[in-house]
Amino acid sequence: MQKSGFSFSGCSRRRFLVLMLFQLIAMCLVWTVLQHLSTDISEWLPRSLSGQEWELNEEILTKRAKLPFAESTRDLNEVKAGGGLGFIPFSNELSRSLHQKNQEAPRNRDLFPELAADHVPIVLYVHNRPQYLQVVVDSLAKVKDIEKTLLIVSHDGNFPAMNAIVDSIKFCQVKPIFAIFSPHLFQDSFPGLGPEDCQGTEDHSERGCVGNADQYGNHRTVRIISLKHHWWWMMNTVWDGLAETMNHDGNILFIEEDHVILPDAYRAIQMLIKLKATKCPECLAVNLAPVDVNSRGENYPVLIVEKIGNVGYSFNRTVFNMIHTKSKPFCKFDDYNWDITMWAAVFPSFPSAGYTLRGPRASAMHFGKCGLHQGQEKGRPVCVDDDDKVKVTSDDTEPYLNEEWKVMKFPIRGYNKGFEGWGGWGDKRDQKLCLDFSIMYRRSNRNMPFEDGVQQGV
Repeated sequence: MQKSGFSFSGCSRRRFLVLMLFQLIAMCLVWTVLQHLSTDISEWLPRSLSGQEWELNEEILTKRAKLPFAESTRDLNEVKAGGGLGFIPFSNELSRSLHQKNQEAPRNRDLFPELAADHVPIVLYVHNRPQYLQVVVDSLAKVKDIEKTLLIVSHDGNFPAMNAIVDSIKFCQVKPIFAIFSPHLFQDSFPGLGPEDCQGTEDHSERGCVGNADQYGNHRTVRIISLKHHWWWMMNTVWDGLAETMNHDGNILFIEEDHVILPDAYRAIQMLIKLKATKCPECLAVNLAPVDVNSRGENYPVLIVEKIGNVGYSFNRTVFNMIHTKSKPFCKFDDYNWDITMWAAVFPSFPSAGYTLRGPRASAMHFGKCGLHQGQEKGRPVCVDDDDKVKVTSDDTEPYLNEEWKVMKFPIRGYNKGFEGWGGWGDKRDQKLCLDFSIMYRRSNRNMPFEDGVQQGV
């Protein structure tokens, strides 16, 4: 009877064993490469105690990942921007000391030991206009229920006059944080302006300078690219990096140093958050003011749905995570303005296209004759506004919203499809650093469900 199965001759058996040996060697090589890739970031970004997030600590300030430039050319102009924590800069003494300050507990906890259970944290984004910041702080001191929440002040740079104003706050818990990778902390190297950096419309081939021009032929200007860097660092730090807010899933209110906040603002934002669930569940945010910064509202007895504005905007963690999935288009869009980048490159890709809910009367106002990037520069006059712009009337002191009001929806207008930005953000190093901010607190991006794949080498 013939036996079933296979039988090998001596020659066939040897070939089979050799083949299996080669397969085993190949599997070992693949495993080694994968281990190297998976620990490339983890060797300098340690796990948090929970094992679920990456946390920023001293190690990130004293080490730096390898620069992903081509070994053959060693040319930073050939860098392929796309993530991987390659452009987090070397620390300096100032950035290390500010990092330590960022770990400090909020101030005034002796005066306000408990935050309200339903509190909405407020984040104030500032640069260097102390005369403006003082106006904003004075307005916040008059906001009803401000003592029930936490105020986080995010600084782009370390300026004594700005710090003194924040130190004087006694009306609520307050936590100053500092953008430790701000260009303003690095005077002679990236992300500041280094001696080898191209400037203006300079051609890097003439003296071998470093940098990529934007779509209009202009190289990076530190005082304006810091706007986008600071905003994106702040967003990732507030939502993912601060002990006080990293587990907060509800709304956070964002304001700036040229926003006067009216006395009814905090109660208004709480009411709008509540109304959004029924009046505009598809809205991504709520706003304290119209998208038109020159408007104080329509004063109709209706709720307004329109494009998200940049004055007193508030959204929750779900929306931030949606924004985070668009890290790549945000960081690669050639416009130094964070808000224009959001309107042109991020919000249009969402199903609701960036709608917000607000009341018919502003509870916050933009003021100021000079842009945020101009700041208070030596040898230049202080830019101030007319006092009439920031006057508060009796109507601004009490909540006025009514849940019985109907909704009026304005169509989103603005940047047409094909708009490629106003420039200022063409340097691949800035794009790369921006992408690095996206993952500096999170576990390896290879495990994140990003639609656009913020991955090393993308």
